[in-house]
Amino acid sequence: MQHLISRLKALAAESAATTVSWRQHLHAHPELSFQEFSTAAYVTEQLRQMGLNPQPLAKTGVVALIEGRNPGSRVVALRGDMDALPIQEQNEVAYKSTNPGVMHACGHDVHTSSLLGVAYILTQLREEFEGTVKLIFQPGEEKLPGGASLMIKEGVLENPKPASVLGQHVFPMLPSGQIGIRAGRYMASTDELYLTVRGKGGHGAMPEQNLDPVLVAAHIIVAAQQIVSRRANPKIPSVLSFGKVVANGATNVIPNEVYLEGTFRTLNEEWRQEAHQHLRKLCEGLAEAMGATCELEIRHGYPYLENEPQLTARVRAAAEEYLGAENVIELDQWMAAEDFAYFSQAADACFYRLGTRAEDGRFASSVHTPTFDVDPKALEVGPGLMAWLTLRELAACTTTDAATAETAHA
Repeated sequence: MQHLISRLKALAAESAATTVSWRQHLHAHPELSFQEFSTAAYVTEQLRQMGLNPQPLAKTGVVALIEGRNPGSRVVALRGDMDALPIQEQNEVAYKSTNPGVMHACGHDVHTSSLLGVAYILTQLREEFEGTVKLIFQPGEEKLPGGASLMIKEGVLENPKPASVLGQHVFPMLPSGQIGIRAGRYMASTDELYLTVRGKGGHGAMPEQNLDPVLVAAHIIVAAQQIVSRRANPKIPSVLSFGKVVANGATNVIPNEVYLEGTFRTLNEEWRQEAHQHLRKLCEGLAEAMGATCELEIRHGYPYLENEPQLTARVRAAAEEYLGAENVIELDQWMAAEDFAYFSQAADACFYRLGTRAEDGRFASSVHTPTFDVDPKALEVGPGLMAWLTLRELAACTTTDAATAETAHA
C-alpha cells in the first residue's frame, strides 16, 4: 500500500506544473454557467492527448472513461464542475481573468484541472486497478436547474453505472495538505423566493388614501421568520433570508408594489415542502388581511447533500492513509448548497473539501469574492488524493462484491 501511495505522490508531483498550467488557463478564460463551450473543448483536447475518448453530454458537459483490468467489474465516478461566476476579478496575477465581469471565484477551475490531473495519474496506472473510472466534467453548478441534474437526466450515471460518486471542493478555511469531510447530511437544499406585494401608491403625506405595500412587505419579512422559529422542528436546520427589497418610491411617494427576493434552505426534504406551504399561506394571507395582494414564486433549487456514511467512512480512512490522520478534519453542517447533491440523491456519494490556504496565511479569501485564489500546492495534493481515493474505492467495491456474493451463495 505504501509503495502505491509513493507512486501516486510521485506522479502528482511530476504532473503538478502541468496541473497548475491547466488551472491558470481555465482561470484566465472563465465562462458562465451553461456557456462553457471553450472550457469543454479545452478539457476534451487534454483528455484526448491522454489517449482517452471524451464524449459531450448536456451540451457543455464532458464524460470520459479510464478502463483498467476487467473494466466491466465495477465503476467509480469522479465529478468536477467547470463554470465561473459573474464577478469582476481584483487579483493582479499573470492568469487574471481576461473575460470582463466573469471570474473563477468558486474554484471550479481547480476542480476541473484537478480532475484532469487525476485522469493523467490513473492513465499511468491502468494495470494497477480493476474496473472503470468515469470522469464527469459538469457544467452549470452555479445556476438552476444545476448541471448535475441535467447530466443525470441524460444518463451520466448509466452505461456504465457507478457504484459510487466522489467530488471535491476548494476550502480556503483549511491549509493545503488538509481536507474536511462529514458523513451524513452535510449541505442544505436551496430554494429561491420571488415575492411581489401589490397595494395602491400615492402621496406619502396622505396614507389614508393609499394602501402601502411597503408596510405590508415589512410585516411579511418579519412574520415569515416564525416559520423557522416556531413551525420548524428545532432539530432540523432551516434558514429563511430576504436579500433584496425593491420599493422604488421616494421620500414622499408610496409605490404601487414592492418586489422581494430571498432564499429558503433546510436539510430535510419533507419539511422543505411543508415550509413552502406555510410560507405561501402566510404571505398571501397576511397581505390579504392588510388589504393588499401578494404573489409568491418558489423556484425549487438543489436538494440537500448527503454523504453516504459507509462510503464516507472508507474515504476518510483512505484520506488518512494518504495525508495522515491529523490532516483529515471533521466538518460541521453547512447551509450553503451544491448541486452535487443531485448525485448524492441518485447514488452513494461523498463530497469533501480540499484545503487551499497557504501555511503563511495567503490565499485566505473566501469563495465568491473578487480576491479568491488558491495555493498552488493544492493542485498537487488534490489530484493525488482523489486518485488514491478512487483506487481504494475500486478495491473496496471488490471486497463488497465478494462479500455480497458469498452471502448470496450461503
